Amino acid sequence: MKKELHIISGTTAVGKTEYALEYAEAIDAEIISCDASLLYKGMNIGTAKPTVSELKRVKHHCIDLFAVHEPSDITLYDSLAKKAVQEILEKKKSIVVTGGSGFYLKSFFESVIDTVVVPSEIRSFVEHLYVNAGLDGLLAELKKRSPEGFGQLDTLNPRRVQRALERCMASGKSLPELQKAFSERPKPYSDFKKHFILLERDREDLRRRVELRAEAMLESGLLEEVRSLMHSGIEKNPSAANAIGYRETIAFLKGAIKEPELLPLIVQNTNALVKKQRTWFRTQLRQADKVVRL
Repeated sequence: MKKELHIISGTTAVGKTEYALEYAEAIDAEIISCDASLLYKGMNIGTAKPTVSELKRVKHHCIDLFAVHEPSDITLYDSLAKKAVQEILEKKKSIVVTGGSGFYLKSFFESVIDTVVVPSEIRSFVEHLYVNAGLDGLLAELKKRSPEGFGQLDTLNPRRVQRALERCMASGKSLPELQKAFSERPKPYSDFKKHFILLERDREDLRRRVELRAEAMLESGLLEEVRSLMHSGIEKNPSAANAIGYRETIAFLKGAIKEPELLPLIVQNTNALVKKQRTWFRTQLRQADKVVRL
């Protein structure tokens, strides 16, 4: 069997689930999810996770693997995805990758895992520096470590500046040197032919779908789901608790917002995510092999 990856993506609410199911059925494939929130058990309604009947139609990988309080990251996901790819190949089936988590999706095209190990004392130093000297203090220290410049670093993002300073301190290299070495790392799945399909919809159509989806989630029991997840420790896991639909509902259940504000806030934040995803597809991923307008 040819080593191929059929990668299907698009913004939230564009219709990836049904399209990927039909596509996978047509080519006798199994699906690898690249949605960060689908890794967690119990995050079903707010993520529009495939239903039991949908999961029966096509076998899925990288779904329902962790308790909601357990953290995961791109390094862990990358190893899980590679394992799933191998398992599917051994069955002599085709592989469909689908989801909208940009960094996870990018891991099928480019190296995204940083190999620089940052000791805890360096993290503590940088955190202390940020608390006491702010972003300006971080940039001043980074300039000492990287006098020739900051490359493509977003210097207005404190978290990214912190990570950059940590890596420079841990490696003894400047930021441009680190960025050059990272860009020269081997591409993942270099022996696979990749078919990248990007799904799109008219903006107004997508806005309507976002509204209907948010309404359906609340009607289907999102409040009860989130209440249960709070008892299970979702707030101990920022990546899960900050997922759209969950952070707003947590805020409501804790009295930070009123009930009439909940639905509009979920819709507003989902539309903001859609805009961010469009920018990501345009600037961070290679051009799609095929654009499908639904």
